[in-house]
Amino acid sequence: MGFLDTLGAFGGGAISYVLPFLFVLTIVVFFHELGHFLVARWCGVKIETFSIGFGLEIGGFYDKHGTRWRLSWIPLGGYVKFYGDDSVASSADPEALAAMTEEERRGSFHFKSIGQRAAIVAAGPFANFILAIVIFATVFATVGKFVTPPQVDAIAPDSAAATAGFEPGDTIISISGEPIESFSDMQRIVSVSADVPLEFEVDRGGERVTLTATPDLREVEDRFGNKHRIGLLGIQRSAQPDEIMQVRYSVPGAIWEGTKETWFVIERTVNYLVGIIVGRESADQLSGPIRIAEMSGEVAKLGFLALMNLTAVLSISIGFLNLIPIPMLDGGHLLFYGIEAVRGRPLSERAIDIGFRLGLAMVLMLMLFATWNDIVNIAGRL
Repeated sequence: MGFLDTLGAFGGGAISYVLPFLFVLTIVVFFHELGHFLVARWCGVKIETFSIGFGLEIGGFYDKHGTRWRLSWIPLGGYVKFYGDDSVASSADPEALAAMTEEERRGSFHFKSIGQRAAIVAAGPFANFILAIVIFATVFATVGKFVTPPQVDAIAPDSAAATAGFEPGDTIISISGEPIESFSDMQRIVSVSADVPLEFEVDRGGERVTLTATPDLREVEDRFGNKHRIGLLGIQRSAQPDEIMQVRYSVPGAIWEGTKETWFVIERTVNYLVGIIVGRESADQLSGPIRIAEMSGEVAKLGFLALMNLTAVLSISIGFLNLIPIPMLDGGHLLFYGIEAVRGRPLSERAIDIGFRLGLAMVLMLMLFATWNDIVNIAGRL
């Protein structure tokens, strides 16, 4: 029985989606805010509130430093409120800042150096990346990775592989100079290289052969109903059970593999966003909370390990999203600090206020668009 199946059976269908979603989101949000919290504490900033969720408080406690740790009713995010903040977005009240004593200023986020403020803001997204690396590394060190040799068993007619001259029995050694250790390594490179010529070095009966192939752009649907436009060669692999190897890594090796896995997700995300801009990808695949909750429930049925992998992927996505230079997001704060460093003084209060208003509008529109995609996706399957 899969993870949380018993709870789903007890509480009805809804809980089998809501509970895994809250489990995943709470972990991701907690570590994001913990990144801000730890670096702020290290920089001597007084922290008033550490909240998981928004809105009214469900419960909480004060730590020895006077920080209120709280759980709130709206579970779609969280925040850390620093001393001197006028809002949970770390905007400042100029009058309140001007009235601070010298001692109060030493504990205020807004009186720290540009480098310290930037480090505090960037710590949240990077904590998300670290969380993903830790999850992936733990899996690689304990469970390991199942590896299938990169051998060609069959070739689809009229495919990119057929045009390039691949033959059954070929073993792929490298792609454009990058060593290939497994069939999944090859799939990953090909999937993000649609319409890009790739140079393949293959072993054909003990002889090294170089082939050039350009993956075709195709739309595929995953097991959760998500459609993706990826590069395909048309190479097929039918591995026998005795050909699949389970590889466990040492701790340093697992960390390195976890880092590579995290970078791969970031690279896929960047390629997707660029694809939307140039018209290669469709924006209707942007998912909101409804779709993420649905996926969390489906993944939870596969087991705890699968749910933790989803947690890692979602953590990377949230970390990357927060680094986009949109006011209201961490990346927007970093943009303002960069401008301040170049100008030698911060932007005017009016400019910052306008920026935050525009950023809020952009974030809300993105959320509404993603939620609309969720509704359309579900309606299309009814």
